[in-house]
Amino acid sequence: MRNTLDDALIDPPTPLVDRLGRLQYGARMLIIAGHLTTRPGARNAFLEAVQVMVDATLEEPGCQEYAFTPDPRNDDRILLYELWDDQESLNGHFVSEHMEQWKQVQPTLDVVGADIKKYTISEVGPVR
Repeated sequence: MRNTLDDALIDPPTPLVDRLGRLQYGARMLIIAGHLTTRPGARNAFLEAVQVMVDATLEEPGCQEYAFTPDPRNDDRILLYELWDDQESLNGHFVSEHMEQWKQVQPTLDVVGADIKKYTISEVGPVR
């Protein structure tokens, strides 16, 4: 588990490079999922502050879903879910103007922990 949202969310991924030095991105979709923990009583302030970034991110090419939601079982926990078309789209998100602005806001919020992971989707189909 990483200690801060900055560590867990802001570190951009490293793209693959082929033998000729060209950047290569797979056609696989990505899920980013995890949770953040705030100091007691700070969750609502975080959710209000992040909404500007959420709205802008949902307009980005390749972003299918992007949500920070309150955990119904824990008043200090926020659930994160993102769905991206590919690594290239996610890389673009990390260097977007609204992400740069978020990097200025995020340290002022009371996030005390985060556990966020990237999952590469190899196949999509019905649940049953």
